[in-house]
Amino acid sequence: MSDETLTYPDAPDHLIRQWNRRRGPLSFAPGESLPPLDCDLAALARRRLPATASPLPEGASGHAQKRHELQADLAGQSELALLNGLLIAHLRKRRYPAHVPALFHRIWREQGTALMQDLSPRWLISSLISFAEAGTTEEERSLAREMGMLFSLMKLYEFERLHSGSPPDKPFALRQKVKADLPMGMPPFSLVSGGLDINLLAPLWDRAQRLDVLGPLACHLLDRLNGDPGTLFRRIAAMRSRKRARIEARQAQEG
Repeated sequence: MSDETLTYPDAPDHLIRQWNRRRGPLSFAPGESLPPLDCDLAALARRRLPATASPLPEGASGHAQKRHELQADLAGQSELALLNGLLIAHLRKRRYPAHVPALFHRIWREQGTALMQDLSPRWLISSLISFAEAGTTEEERSLAREMGMLFSLMKLYEFERLHSGSPPDKPFALRQKVKADLPMGMPPFSLVSGGLDINLLAPLWDRAQRLDVLGPLACHLLDRLNGDPGTLFRRIAAMRSRKRARIEARQAQEG
């Protein structure tokens, strides 16, 4: 197969190189560090970030640059939210201070309820995905990986769909379906009897309900997903209801 027929020429080598370039560790300047594992999380939760971040000094370290970026993004929120964001940033890299996973896990074990109320869905999703690295059990890590894949693919798909000209909360019309094969020879999805959406979500929810630390966050996000009118799942549900109603009406006429 020639490069002209590939979505990503020179895969997987080129993809892995690009991925690794984004995973370089965040550097620390002399005297800089993250808070220790036994830091006072309750005090951080009480203190609020200023409305505007202080100017970033020239030659600032990677850690300082990320902190400055997050201070602007999280202005007015708690210092705990800032620490959570910094730990997420470090966990995305190849290397980080040894206590980062344990500190991140402690934050969500002790302050998870408060953070779920304060953080935006974007930050909640990022926090959940970070359990793939910081989870203390394989159950936590695997659930975080799978839900991270779900939300990441949703982000790509929902972004592309915006170019269709239809708003996110408007299902496509049933009669507008194009007659074409699905990629990679996949069989078509049945609106009436297909259960792929349920098969995706139900196992995640089932496992999340059994986890003490990650579970509440995962369930909270699945609840948010269930309540969002602008997702693929809501549109599929609406199209399914419409198709079933049409079938029932036709059967009633025939009967």
